[in-house]
Amino acid sequence: METACENIASSATFPLVIVCGLSGAGKSTALGVFEDLRFFTVDGIPPSLAPKLAGLFIGETRRQFRGLALGVDVRNVESKESIANAWMAVMEEMKGLGASPQVLFLEARTPVLMRRYAATRRPHPVLQLLCTGEETCGMGLEQAIETEVEALQPLRTLADLVVDTSDHSVHDLRRVIKDKWGALDQNGKALTIHLITFGFKYGPPSEADLMFDLRFLPNPYFVEELRPLTGKDPAIVDYVLATDPGKTFLHRLKEFVLYLMPLYDAEGRYRIAIAIGCTGGRHRSVAVTEALYATLKAAGYPVSIEHRHIALG
Repeated sequence: METACENIASSATFPLVIVCGLSGAGKSTALGVFEDLRFFTVDGIPPSLAPKLAGLFIGETRRQFRGLALGVDVRNVESKESIANAWMAVMEEMKGLGASPQVLFLEARTPVLMRRYAATRRPHPVLQLLCTGEETCGMGLEQAIETEVEALQPLRTLADLVVDTSDHSVHDLRRVIKDKWGALDQNGKALTIHLITFGFKYGPPSEADLMFDLRFLPNPYFVEELRPLTGKDPAIVDYVLATDPGKTFLHRLKEFVLYLMPLYDAEGRYRIAIAIGCTGGRHRSVAVTEALYATLKAAGYPVSIEHRHIALG
């Protein structure tokens, strides 16, 4: 089951998301996705501290973060009866601070949750809440799940987005969250791209998702007056890219990357590293990568560039 508000991510200048739901439904995974989307995330924060934390962000310019995501943990309340009431009061207090908290509620079918807990062999949080020390409460896993469902029902009713993860993979959940909150980026692109230039003589970067070998292009190294320059210099750019094969290759490389990136984004990827190499990592790879960087930037992608071996030639 899935419901959503029309403009779920547009109301607050600094978005604040409460991530809650049934234990085992994917809260930790969801918080990880928000972290990948450059949210500041905290899991298991006591309700009384949540407004104080939100107050540190509201009205401040914190460019390294795009929002705040808080995970609800039933163990940080006095009793199961106070879970929903505590967080509903927290949201009202946050609204008083000028925030517009949104609620993501995750759930799954009881047999699925039981199977997940059997796989992890961890105690259910409701059992930890009700059974302290050597006390026993005579409650099994299924009853603990049912108790949590009942306790969190008020929060579920208030949720901006309810997601049943019973049949979701990690990648499915990532896509759902990115569809709703990924557009918070200034240009609507959640996927970030890191471009790396390198020299094959020094070794390719191990973190590359895609790698291109440019050693088929004409090499400025063998032109004495060009050798001291780098791919950032207009003379090198002209030598490598003004004529074929460099000119046609760059055109096709741009087309290919612009075609490929939305496919990675749709698959739930949040970061792609593209390595572009030549012999020394100083001339050809730098010229091509600088041109690709400008294209991706113009297309609205958050993109960074690293010239790993440019100074080693």
